[in-house]
Amino acid sequence: MHSMSAEAFTLILVSALMHALWNLLVKRSQDKTVFIWWMFVSSGTLLNLLIWIRPEPWPVPTAAVLLLALGGAICFVLYHLFNGRAYQTGDLSLAYPISQTSILYVPIWGMLLFGEQLSLIGGLGIFLVLLGTYTIQMQRWSLLELTRPLRSLDNPSVRAALLAGFIYSIGAILDKQGVMLYPPLYFTQLLVIMMFGLMTLNLTRSSYRGRIIAQWRQNRWSILIAGPVMLCSFVAFRYGLQMAPVSYAVPVRQVSLLIAVTIGVLFLAERFGRVRFLASCLILAGVFLIRFG
Repeated sequence: MHSMSAEAFTLILVSALMHALWNLLVKRSQDKTVFIWWMFVSSGTLLNLLIWIRPEPWPVPTAAVLLLALGGAICFVLYHLFNGRAYQTGDLSLAYPISQTSILYVPIWGMLLFGEQLSLIGGLGIFLVLLGTYTIQMQRWSLLELTRPLRSLDNPSVRAALLAGFIYSIGAILDKQGVMLYPPLYFTQLLVIMMFGLMTLNLTRSSYRGRIIAQWRQNRWSILIAGPVMLCSFVAFRYGLQMAPVSYAVPVRQVSLLIAVTIGVLFLAERFGRVRFLASCLILAGVFLIRFG
């Protein structure tokens, strides 16, 4: 049976904290697509500087590593695109649970492609995390509410969320394979450069004219803070992913949801109702089982 070491667990928790923080900064921005592009400028510049000052030579990537990085970049950009479409056009309580179905696919890919074996307790932990993330944005705790997203598959926003979850799971597998073949810091560099390139292509459309400079003027300090935070999230996750089964790493990272909910309650005056409390307890219990089971 594969298990998760304390070091990998800590790295993924650090990644989850940083993930929640940069997502908070994105939430507070006015033009989210352009803000995320600026975050990649900030984090990519910092990462390239960090690699440049390192004494060791830059390892030349193989064609397989470059293809894995490109595939992962395409998957993660598409994930953000479809998630954004789902949230803009649909009810969050419908779209959000469906977008989290990547937690369901990742262990399947992990077992089929990497020969990962889950313990009974670890499998139960993944199920509790999935249930917690699925229910955290629901209005009330009932069977009708629980099955409402599944009964709304004809809704375009739900279909977009379903596609987002599936695409993310493929990206996670490409990510895992990449960090097994190439050092995580350098694989993160390739991923960031390729994601930045894809997002830049999107921003060349006429509808974005003038918005890039405007966003910098409005949010320059948030951008300068968010870049290093996102970089820390990316690098910590990929080092953790190198050490841990992908079947466990992706569910544990859902702790970022608990951190996001806590930030929302403490700093954004969001409500912390009974459903969120129960969902948070499920995620915590699941993560505990994954780590110590």
